[in-house]
Amino acid sequence: MLIAVHTLGCKLNFAETSHILSQFINAGWRQADFTDNADLYVVNTCTVTAVAEKKCRNAIRQAIAKNPNAIVAVVGCFAQNAADEIKKIEGVDIILGNDQKHNLLHYVNNLLRHISNPSIASNDIVSDGEPTITDVSNFHLAYSHADRTRTFFKIQDGCDYFCSYCAIPFARGRARSATVEETMTMARQIAQSGAKEVVLTGVNTGTFGANHGETLLDLLRRLDTLEGIERFRISSIEPNLITDDIIQFVAHSRAFLPHFHIPLQSGSDKVLRLMHRRYDTTFYASLLLRIKSAMPDACIATDIMAGFNGEDDAEFDKVCAFVNSLPISYLHVFTFSERPNTAALRMEGRIPVHHRREHSRRLQQISDAKKEAFYLSQQGKSRPVLWESDIKKDMMYGFTDNYIRVRRHANADLINTITPFTLSRFVPDDEVFENC
Repeated sequence: MLIAVHTLGCKLNFAETSHILSQFINAGWRQADFTDNADLYVVNTCTVTAVAEKKCRNAIRQAIAKNPNAIVAVVGCFAQNAADEIKKIEGVDIILGNDQKHNLLHYVNNLLRHISNPSIASNDIVSDGEPTITDVSNFHLAYSHADRTRTFFKIQDGCDYFCSYCAIPFARGRARSATVEETMTMARQIAQSGAKEVVLTGVNTGTFGANHGETLLDLLRRLDTLEGIERFRISSIEPNLITDDIIQFVAHSRAFLPHFHIPLQSGSDKVLRLMHRRYDTTFYASLLLRIKSAMPDACIATDIMAGFNGEDDAEFDKVCAFVNSLPISYLHVFTFSERPNTAALRMEGRIPVHHRREHSRRLQQISDAKKEAFYLSQQGKSRPVLWESDIKKDMMYGFTDNYIRVRRHANADLINTITPFTLSRFVPDDEVFENC
């Protein structure tokens, strides 16, 4: 039997898809490409924006068109929040939200054994008589297997923040994690897989351990002692959860890299209050300065949303001025789109869609300039690079510790090794450094 998977959204989803896929492989299934004929298609979905949901629908229809006789399973965040909509797509056999998607093999086996009819396997999806996702307390550790040099390690799930624009708490539930010791057990498995770099992922990663009386810093200290893993990156972490102790730990650790992803979302204090964020621009700027003081060459990325309620021209000018003042390396720019059940739907000050898109375009221009300036600030320096397996036109690629993309002439012996690399020549069109 052939299984094909398609993952949309965040690094967390990729870790969970790998966990699901490994269950099927261990049960005797073989993996096929999503564009090939398969017996089972799995779409692991995202609901963070309207664009993401559109991509989910397209992937579902692509699977159905490729093999109408296959089982089509839709799992994840969009499945959690829009089950009734997905039910209307003829050809979908299974819909599983985030609490049950790790049990997909069980549901598929029931269909194949005719224990249940080809129909919707409902679970924690909000409906009459069913618990809501916010009641869910179980947690599944997971990590990705696709790339032998780098793996995404799910250490946390859920969020208690309920920012006014965000539907993820409704899709993922409350913040939760395993214990430090349980997490370390899986980390040792990852170390045995041969991956040199681990990216720690979660919905609100900084809240790791809170449900067990532990902290993220407790985990970081333990992971830093783990033999077999040479590099760790912390994925997105909320600014109010980055303590000075975490900054100093990363600055002096063995394996944690000078690379932070710290969501900003807006550079306007008025808009941040409307978003129900837990900091203001003064706090955020101070945090970045403390990081740069401890790690001058650190890469700092951020998420920012364009066109949220209240972001009129005057407030957007403040956003641009603030972002330009920050030592940010690049931005992930998102155009605001209304999400069901969120507080933003009840707010005034809605920004026209064409203005949102224009704000997004201008922020992307700022990001491009920031990224080039960061890259050029590193020119002439030598940084350690982890070389990856993708080789294109006799060139191989990798990333420095502070997340600068580089390339050199291919040498298969270097794959999954870390070597020093001098950032000699910047190629702006490709956003890459080379020394050849």
